[in-house]
Amino acid sequence: MSSLDLPIRAATETAVRHGIQPDRCDILQNASTLVLRLTENLVARVVTDVDGPRKGTEWFARENAIAAHLTRHGAPAIPLHPDLPPGPHEHLGYTLNFWQFVTITEDPPANAAAGRTLQQCHAILSSFPEPLPSLAIVRESIDLLQTLRDKSLLPSPTIEMLGAHLEEALQVLAHHPQQALHGDAHPGNLLNTTGGLRWTDWEDAFAGPVEWDVASFIWNPLLLDNDVSTANQIVAAYCKAGGRLDLEAMNQCLIARAAVITAWYPVLYPNPNADRQNKLQRRIHWLESLSPHRGTDFGLILP
Repeated sequence: MSSLDLPIRAATETAVRHGIQPDRCDILQNASTLVLRLTENLVARVVTDVDGPRKGTEWFARENAIAAHLTRHGAPAIPLHPDLPPGPHEHLGYTLNFWQFVTITEDPPANAAAGRTLQQCHAILSSFPEPLPSLAIVRESIDLLQTLRDKSLLPSPTIEMLGAHLEEALQVLAHHPQQALHGDAHPGNLLNTTGGLRWTDWEDAFAGPVEWDVASFIWNPLLLDNDVSTANQIVAAYCKAGGRLDLEAMNQCLIARAAVITAWYPVLYPNPNADRQNKLQRRIHWLESLSPHRGTDFGLILP
């Protein structure tokens, strides 16, 4: 029996229960979340990391509420499937939800379109009516540090350094306006589809400054690839579309984003390949080069 048999059964039986008969089972992703295409236009996402740091369905329920709000207002986001209740659904010990299938093209999103569509989502999310936890991923990462200590997943000085950056982020960002955010707006969560650009994967949604999502999207080009031009093109497009960004908040979010990703690396990638190991070490070295309460200049130009 394959380790995927039970989560696949959970998805197919839930679909059947709601009157949809799967005619295929194409695995689109197999990580902590299993993504399955069950019909021509039905995709199921099943949380297979049942023993991971996130328990229960609260975060999945937030994702569904966010996705439904975005869909109602015509946002460039992948919609939940309309023929099933939004859920989240639970079956056979797994949490799952259902989405419309989209066809992804080979062309990467243009920088201007990335910035513009992110701002469009933010504009719609500014009216999201339900309360969201403030800076949830930062607080969750601070809590995760104890697990890193207990299991010796990172060196103690690195863990203490991460804690200092994360605590500073909470203090600084608390003074900036907050609204509903994507929470994990990296380029992998922006898909170029035959229907246009579509944002996906809203499970990390929380309340925070809009600068968090922008910083998350530009972190790699700006600080791993030293591609300041690309980062500034995305920022310029975001602002041209109507967004407003604060430089202090942007800089703080860039630092906090690096600290969050570093804290989660041993959990997400317990056996990292050489490329991931290299990226982890580069983030750690970059964070170590910063001192708390410093002035920063990462080369961003805010219109």
